[in-house]
Amino acid sequence: MGALVNVQGLTKRYTQNDVLAVDHVSFEVQEGEIFSLLGPNGAGKTTLISMLSGILTPTDGDATIGGYSIRREPLAAKRLIGVVPQEVALYPTLTARENLRFWGSMYGLRGRELRARVEEALELVGLRERANDRVERFSGGMKRRLNIAGGLLHRPRLLFLDEPTVGIDPQSRRRILDMVKEFNAQGMTILYTTHYMEEAEELSHRIAIMDHGHIIALGILEDLRRIVGELETVRMTFRETTDLAPLVANIEKEALARQVTTTDQQVVVLTPDAAALLPSLVTLVARHKATLLSLDIERPDLEAVFLHLTGRSLRD
Repeated sequence: MGALVNVQGLTKRYTQNDVLAVDHVSFEVQEGEIFSLLGPNGAGKTTLISMLSGILTPTDGDATIGGYSIRREPLAAKRLIGVVPQEVALYPTLTARENLRFWGSMYGLRGRELRARVEEALELVGLRERANDRVERFSGGMKRRLNIAGGLLHRPRLLFLDEPTVGIDPQSRRRILDMVKEFNAQGMTILYTTHYMEEAEELSHRIAIMDHGHIIALGILEDLRRIVGELETVRMTFRETTDLAPLVANIEKEALARQVTTTDQQVVVLTPDAAALLPSLVTLVARHKATLLSLDIERPDLEAVFLHLTGRSLRD
């Protein structure tokens, strides 16, 4: 197996407001892997997917999908992909089956083949029993699953999933994540975008972290964790009325506090030894009469990597 997707210097600048949304991004997606683009809202993930799927024209650079250039051979490249956009693209007054028949016809499917593919897709996303219900009666999670079904009708070699779990309940989210793993186990290559680090950690063979239009880190999970070494994270949450500035200033003086950042009423400390630092932190909190609501210790994760690389939280 080799690279199914090869991205070279892909760039998108919006001239009307001079925004550089994606800045000379390069990476490969190997055949048969789940490759995740992880980053906060506004990082450029959706713009990148939109260029790869032919919705947006790149300002510079190129990419190939299955050897076909998205700029010179866009139709050939598009035949290999299925796209599940972040926004649900369904007709609410049609049934689930009617929606899929419509989208299947857009892929050029007809007659018996179209009917068979629709039933197959409904089965894959667990909506066979609700096939004749109008979409306006569906929950958010069911709409998301039907949206995914629409991208599967033509059995794509590569599936783009752009933030497929945004705004849904935990049970539906769990079902979608399990579906993604099952699609991949059946041989489908998946390019997955998310701002949830837990999803990227669970699903991905490799992860590219995006911020402000750049890929700032790329690799398997363990390689990315090594960027921050073996540092642990101490996360403290304080009452809203707490003045954190003097407390943070003193924490920064501690030898074991390698990096200290604040987000809202949270203080996040990266340290090589959380257990050894903890007594000093408790003493400082008491000395400043700060009201501590919670304290958590976490091993190195993608949040710590993003914090280390950018100085701010992934959730900012």
